[in-house]
Amino acid sequence: MMAYQYDDDIIIIDAGIMFPEEDMPGVDLVVPDVTYLLENREKIRGLIVTHGHEDHMGGLAFFLHQINVPVYGTELTLAIATGRLREYNILQQAQLNVINPDEPLQLGCFELEFIRVTHSIPDSVSVVIHTPIGTIVHTSDFKFDQTPVDGQKSEMHKLAALGEKCVKSSCHPQGGVLLLVSDSTNADRPGYTPSERAIYGDIDRIFQNTEGTLFLSTFSSSIHRIQQFIDLAVKHRRLIAVTGRSLVNNIRITSELGALNVPEDLLIDPHDVKQFAPHEVAILSTGSQGEPRSAMALMAMDDHATLQIESGDTVVISARIIPGNERSVGRMINHLLRRGARVLHERNAHVHVSGHGAQEDLKLMIALVRPKFFMPMHGEYSNLVHHAELAESVGIAYENITVAENGDLVWLTADACEIAGRVPAGRVLVDGNIEMGLEDIVLHDRQQLSQDGMVIPIIVLNSNSGEIVAGPDIVSRGFVYMDESEDLMNRAKEIVTRSVDSLSLEAKSEIDAVQEEIRIVLRRFFTKQTARRPMVLPVVMRV
Repeated sequence: MMAYQYDDDIIIIDAGIMFPEEDMPGVDLVVPDVTYLLENREKIRGLIVTHGHEDHMGGLAFFLHQINVPVYGTELTLAIATGRLREYNILQQAQLNVINPDEPLQLGCFELEFIRVTHSIPDSVSVVIHTPIGTIVHTSDFKFDQTPVDGQKSEMHKLAALGEKCVKSSCHPQGGVLLLVSDSTNADRPGYTPSERAIYGDIDRIFQNTEGTLFLSTFSSSIHRIQQFIDLAVKHRRLIAVTGRSLVNNIRITSELGALNVPEDLLIDPHDVKQFAPHEVAILSTGSQGEPRSAMALMAMDDHATLQIESGDTVVISARIIPGNERSVGRMINHLLRRGARVLHERNAHVHVSGHGAQEDLKLMIALVRPKFFMPMHGEYSNLVHHAELAESVGIAYENITVAENGDLVWLTADACEIAGRVPAGRVLVDGNIEMGLEDIVLHDRQQLSQDGMVIPIIVLNSNSGEIVAGPDIVSRGFVYMDESEDLMNRAKEIVTRSVDSLSLEAKSEIDAVQEEIRIVLRRFFTKQTARRPMVLPVVMRV
């Protein structure tokens, strides 16, 4: 999510999500902290979604629930977003506006142009922002694919025209490109990113050489990849069964809009797969990242309601393994191998090509646009630094390059582009409820419970004398096995008894004070004895 502000006008580009990492137990999604935008909501003129990937539009429902502003995007992008908004009961209040990439859009003082770019999903655009002090090009995700699956090439002539204005005007504030904000996802990869069609021959050979059932897993929004699977299924006379809700929805939406060509009678219900011979069927599935409840992960564990992977079947994971997901994908692959399947993925076969430009693509973008200032975006911090070095290598002055992180306030004038402070930013953890983010302290508690478990000491005090009349008893969950730790627990009970007896009658009258005393002494004792720090939750009652 990027916000651009001039005086009292703000526009926002994209509203994405991240998926939880392994150290986020119970977290469903991660969305941006929009505190600054909440504080300035009356200045927001609109939100532009550049394409239909989750990391660019998946957080739309969470944003609109807090700030309901007009949303702009291409037809396919908004059609995909509609499904997500409907899931969260936000659709009725959403103000969705379909843009024509060939027509400008005025939002406050900003005049916007849209430039079609190739990516791994159709209808992707870069945004040109004409401001009172100069022009900004926000590339979003892109690569320069000269043989795209849908035939829609990047509009390089429009980018070059912007760069030509910059040359003629010497980057004058009223013409040319003042700032380029460019995708850095593959800034550490040399060369050009291959065309999406580059893997067609390899996938074709997999279809040809697979005698059993063929399972194909990719991102549900990788529409160009899905189109190639469909074309090859037709060529090799295989019917396709689709499993995974997001994949089913996206195939339906894109085929209705004409962005995906699905021949009649090609698709069959997963329940009907067993009626056909293995070589007559291909299964298109979600779960390329090993998500625990995804279709592919369930099939790997033989827990899928209707589909099973048998010995001799082939599984193709046609997607990049996102950093942080290596372990979950690795576990899934191990289970697939235990089922007797042959498993092909990006590390052992040519079954995936990126939708993001590599170094030569990024250089070409800079060469076309010829900006005065440059700022990398998207990717890890190392990607931003690599992209900054790349920009300098092709002639952008070092002092004109700004490497900014989440929350940085970048001050742009006709003569300077620099970090000038910070605004509230970070992550909001979503735990099933769109209306309530998960606090970091709650996540910390979950992490501690998962690592060291918890101990619950229970004690009953006499209301008048403060003496212990029952207990202490201790319950342990996820810390130690009680039957084999009797000595440790007996010593812990003795410590609780001594610490409570040492309190004054006045202190014993306050349950909170007694609980805190027990918590302190037990955590100190368990840490010393076991080198672990279980969560201690004392229960103190009075009779």
